[in-house]
Amino acid sequence: MLDEVERWLAERSWTAADRPLDALLAAKRAAGAQGTVSVVLPALDEEETVGEIVTAIRRDLMTAEVPLVDELIVVDSGSLDRTAGVAADAGARVVRRDEILPRLPAVPGKGEVLWRSLLVTSGEIICFIDADLREFDSRFVSGIVGPLLTDPGLQLVKAMYDRPLETDGAVVPHGGGRVTELVARPLLNLHWPRLAGFVQPLGGEYAARRTLLERLSFPVGYGVELAMLIDSLGLVGLDALAQVDVGVRHHRHQDGQALGRMAAAIYRTAQQRLSRAHLVRPRLTQFHLTDRGFAPHTHPVDTDERPPMLDIHEYVARHAA
Repeated sequence: MLDEVERWLAERSWTAADRPLDALLAAKRAAGAQGTVSVVLPALDEEETVGEIVTAIRRDLMTAEVPLVDELIVVDSGSLDRTAGVAADAGARVVRRDEILPRLPAVPGKGEVLWRSLLVTSGEIICFIDADLREFDSRFVSGIVGPLLTDPGLQLVKAMYDRPLETDGAVVPHGGGRVTELVARPLLNLHWPRLAGFVQPLGGEYAARRTLLERLSFPVGYGVELAMLIDSLGLVGLDALAQVDVGVRHHRHQDGQALGRMAAAIYRTAQQRLSRAHLVRPRLTQFHLTDRGFAPHTHPVDTDERPPMLDIHEYVARHAA
């Protein structure tokens, strides 16, 4: 297994600089309709960063000289701040989560937003970018879309990057990705060792072909990235997966308790895929220190999953048309 991972790393890991923009544009033209690209930003209260990301993508990848991206959509999942207005002012098409597939009530969670985005995008290649990135570089898009345009055998490409931990004004080099290192990486190495070569398995920046995404089920919460890797491995095989180094990722970091909830959802996602067993108590109790001692707070662990989009008749009707 180690030899296979090493081979995959040598053959399916690149840098964004390996595919210059002129080569990508030529490949896009040659691909025709199969080379159409939609970029989706799932967003919840990201007014401080979403505008800069939209502006950079439009400036660098949606001009007449560089028409790499055909569609840029921000899916707002219930923001209470000015996320929707800032994104629209910067030039994105803004769609509210609850307006997509209204017959099915939405539930909270990032995976829910990504799943619903398939209904409002038209590209054959869909690129997901988190909306909380700072110092955003458009290579996050072109770098991961590029291999899908130049290699028809690839189905899913994840971004990899250095991830410093930046909290309270302090910077810990290479210190980000705590849930990845403590939960996701051990799970993958122990149970899905063929995926051990992914540097950022939980990263929110990746691109995939619609024909793959529409066959996947989507955990509604934080387990969506792990599920997508595991399920894609089963559907299309390791050699259809790749990763691209896009530099450094700067973003807002969550506190330890939020990370605990994320870890629980990811563990649950892995367990479902290992055994499909029923959890007797899919909840997580955490503790807050108060002036009266430690107070327990119990949170539900995401257990719902949305079915493959090919099971949704509105989606099938839209794309058949």
